[in-house]
Amino acid sequence: MLTLFLFLAILPQSCYGRIHHHRFVVKSSSYTRLCSTKNILTVNGIFPGPTLKANRGDTLIIKFYNQAQYNITLHWHGVKQERNPWSDGAAFINQCPIRAGKSFTYKIQLTNEEGTIWWHAHIGWARATIHGMIIVYPVNGQNYPFRKPYAEIPILLGEWWKKNVMEIEENANKTGGEPILSDAYTINGQPGDLYPCSKQETFRVEVEQGKTYLLRIVSAIMDENVFFAIANHKLVLVGTDGFYTKPFETDYIMITPGQSMDILFDANQPITRHYYLAARAYSSADGAGFDNTTTTAILHYKRTTKRNLISSSPLLPSLPHYNDTRASTEFTSKFKSLASKDHPIEVPLKIDTNLLFTVSVNLLNCRGENPCDGPYGKRFSASVNNVSFVAPKIDILRAYYYNVSGVFGRNFPENPPKKFDYTGENLGDEYLTPDFGTRVLVLEYNASVELVLQGTNVLASDNHPIHLHGYGFYAVGSGFGNFDPEKDPLGYNLVDPPQETTVGIPNNGWVAVRFRADNPGVWLLHCHLERHQSWGMSTVFVVKNGVTAQSKILPPPYDLPSCSD
Repeated sequence: MLTLFLFLAILPQSCYGRIHHHRFVVKSSSYTRLCSTKNILTVNGIFPGPTLKANRGDTLIIKFYNQAQYNITLHWHGVKQERNPWSDGAAFINQCPIRAGKSFTYKIQLTNEEGTIWWHAHIGWARATIHGMIIVYPVNGQNYPFRKPYAEIPILLGEWWKKNVMEIEENANKTGGEPILSDAYTINGQPGDLYPCSKQETFRVEVEQGKTYLLRIVSAIMDENVFFAIANHKLVLVGTDGFYTKPFETDYIMITPGQSMDILFDANQPITRHYYLAARAYSSADGAGFDNTTTTAILHYKRTTKRNLISSSPLLPSLPHYNDTRASTEFTSKFKSLASKDHPIEVPLKIDTNLLFTVSVNLLNCRGENPCDGPYGKRFSASVNNVSFVAPKIDILRAYYYNVSGVFGRNFPENPPKKFDYTGENLGDEYLTPDFGTRVLVLEYNASVELVLQGTNVLASDNHPIHLHGYGFYAVGSGFGNFDPEKDPLGYNLVDPPQETTVGIPNNGWVAVRFRADNPGVWLLHCHLERHQSWGMSTVFVVKNGVTAQSKILPPPYDLPSCSD
């Protein structure tokens, strides 16, 4: 209790609220899907994991016990973790992994987050089964900035493999090829009745005609963007990544791995039918494999009389084609912050730090005499500004805080080392091979940052979902082709740009984000397609301390996991 008291004593005043205590135990549990049974990693034996509920400004204390045979960390995706990078959970960035038989206490400080966010494992492919939702309600006594829903429906999108997911990365590294594709997508852990042996367990939700419902959607999918819709029902987006948006109506959504969305819909269809909720891939990378199956859940109406008979099979929504970039762009281009009196925004207008990061899928020569399984007999790699990230032996935060030398370099490039036609066709082989290193980019405290994330066509372009830990940034502009620093900023939205923590770089395009570096610490930036992150599409920001006590990193916790055996 003394430790908890000391922690609360140094929290920022804005973080005072209720304190919620939870016990998370990671262990192996037996689950059956797609006609076969296997052991998976779970939290408290539940798949998907427990839903955490709190109000804005509350604090969550998670006592985590690792009873699995694998090293694990947990990340609280969408939580700013103000001045507390020790609990952000990125393996070898913020902490060393929690080893089998060990424990650690995560302290999650909610500040300006409000809406739907989530938590997940942040090491290897463990997040395929170790993940859950975080619902942050308004402060007690305050209302939603939209019409009050009759009820809320949590929707966790995921993937399922018949094989052991904890072996996927290692096996792919051995061959140099792509990781194996999933056998199914899931809604709340269930594939749906379009898959074998899945009809009885398909997730079902009952609604009452005339009522309004709030869908809380999280994409815990590992390796694919997806389109999602409900047959014959209009959707109204009201929030993304724990921030409110101006409402707009749509027939479908496109959601990337890592993103979360709050969506209203009216139950206004005939009660004599059933309606599918459905999701399938949006895969824009030319030549890349993807799971082309469709996951479903069933929405049915509460019947008022025994005569309300259900006719025929459920209706399936019309989803955009798997490579329909136009449909994806039409949806995401409508995002705007609510930007109201009760939910103001602060977009940096005067920029003092301009950054341009290219993200690329690369190739390496194969080790040994035998060819690898990647294109041209090579092995896959990935990079940011032509640097493929190499995880250190101890976490960067610890090395930075205690001035441990030799762990990382401070020379990550602010711009691409080589300038070329990033989105051009038939790019030369000289762009295929990246450099390697554990390099960070150091930002001054309170710097006003504009970061342009530029996709490339080095091997193949894609819609890369980029997640920044520790911050909610403003996506002020995006487009296709190469970013033009003279013309493109003229079209920026600096009035009500969406605030997000994960944003998709358009296929063969760019996105510009702005944020103020007011959260000191060590923060990971990475692609949330797991294959790309595992190949090295990551980098790290180190944000310096400010001059006041309230602008410095909090002291490390007493039970920080050891980096040695």
